[in-house]
Amino acid sequence: MTGILSLTTFSPLVGVIAILALRAFGGGGDQAAVNRAAKWIALVTSFATFALSILLVFKFDAANPGFQFVEDLNWFAGLHYRMGVDGISILFVLLTAFLLPLCIAASWDSIENRVLEYLIAFLILEVLVIGVFCALDLVLFYLFFEGQLLPMFLIIGVWGGKNRVYAAYKFFLYTLLGSVLMLVAILAMISIAHTTSIPALMAFKFAPQVQTFLWLAFFASFAVKMPMWPVHTWLPDAHVEAPTAGSVILAGILLKMGGYGFLRFSLPMFPQASQLFTPLVFALSVIAIVYTSLVAFRQVDIKKLIAYSSVAHMGFVTMGIFSGNAYGVQGAIFQMLSHGVISGALFLCVGVVYDRMHTREIAFYGGLVNRMPWYAATFMLFTMGNVGLPGTSGFVGEILTMTGAYGVSTWTAIAAASGVIFSAVYALTLYRKVIFGEMVNPKLAAIEDLNWREVTIFVPLIAATLILGVQPNLIFNLTTASVDGLVSVYKAAVGG
Repeated sequence: MTGILSLTTFSPLVGVIAILALRAFGGGGDQAAVNRAAKWIALVTSFATFALSILLVFKFDAANPGFQFVEDLNWFAGLHYRMGVDGISILFVLLTAFLLPLCIAASWDSIENRVLEYLIAFLILEVLVIGVFCALDLVLFYLFFEGQLLPMFLIIGVWGGKNRVYAAYKFFLYTLLGSVLMLVAILAMISIAHTTSIPALMAFKFAPQVQTFLWLAFFASFAVKMPMWPVHTWLPDAHVEAPTAGSVILAGILLKMGGYGFLRFSLPMFPQASQLFTPLVFALSVIAIVYTSLVAFRQVDIKKLIAYSSVAHMGFVTMGIFSGNAYGVQGAIFQMLSHGVISGALFLCVGVVYDRMHTREIAFYGGLVNRMPWYAATFMLFTMGNVGLPGTSGFVGEILTMTGAYGVSTWTAIAAASGVIFSAVYALTLYRKVIFGEMVNPKLAAIEDLNWREVTIFVPLIAATLILGVQPNLIFNLTTASVDGLVSVYKAAVGG
């Protein structure tokens, strides 16, 4: 299967080239026909990438804890083009490829200006995000990691809301500033270890004092990307201003890069520093879970409420990762995958009513169950998943991360458990206000229920939420070998 990883990563570029050719030579002046053809090209291309990612999963040897489908080619100036996936990264490739077709379909009618450029931005973003999860070279990882800022910056800044420029610059500057420190750390690592190979660096033993510096530099970048409190303030603005599909990708995939970075770099490469700063991470995680849950309860914009809930859920992820045991790390990975599905679905739910009423104000809505019963049922399922109801995927990740943290710090787990209660309060309050009650707003009398396109988008998300909730071994069977290897290396390094 040599080359399948590169084929999966760069296959969206075929769609980009086809759309560019369509713009140059097709259409005959009929812009609507060109836009329609471009949407189909983007949709088919994203489905092809999803099919390749499924093939990767089927060909993956779950019993092998190492990297598979490895590609290693000389690039330039001693650098290598190295690609590969293990049980941790392959599922994020699948999640990315799973969400992109849904984003294209969700944008089918809502995006009317610069449609071709919008589709190209999403396809290029898919290439760069998959590249992050497949890169096995420090420089290549950094290029992919930073490269995805550009298409996301454009998606927010060009197709976002009225304050889109402010939100786009805030997103760009926050994430770029943290990544500058990571670049300095990467250069230091190369000078010390004399290699850019990520597998080689995972086996290299950095001095404890050096680890502290490197850990903090990488933490600055990954904490912003998660985002962790208190560097989370860019996220609500970005979500509110981004188009619906932009919010889906932002919450569903881009936030996961921070957690993936902790798993790929912080724990295996800087284990002593990770142990040293675990109390700090636990404190920040608990603050994120509790504080942002309380802030979410006071929001008047549906999107901003869901954005703050994402910060709270990422608190469980960081808590699980730095617990340093199999329960916590498995829970963190599962929580990231589950959150990618559920939060993406919740933003799509917001997009459904926004496309009809052009407002996200909670006070505007009420009594939607009378006019939109199928929408009410769909929104209820994902709300239950968001609060961690047993039987949904949201429950598994939260209970495992708290179990992992409990083995390290009892009080951290207890404080985090309060976040489960708070999440139920703000999520169910939102649902009650929007779905139940009297339909006092006369403008809602003509609102229509889900159409066939929206149903088609939600069905796979509903299936994923329920299937992973009752059959989590579908994930654990793939991740166990790699997670056990990571945890054993970490514990051996810290003497645990």
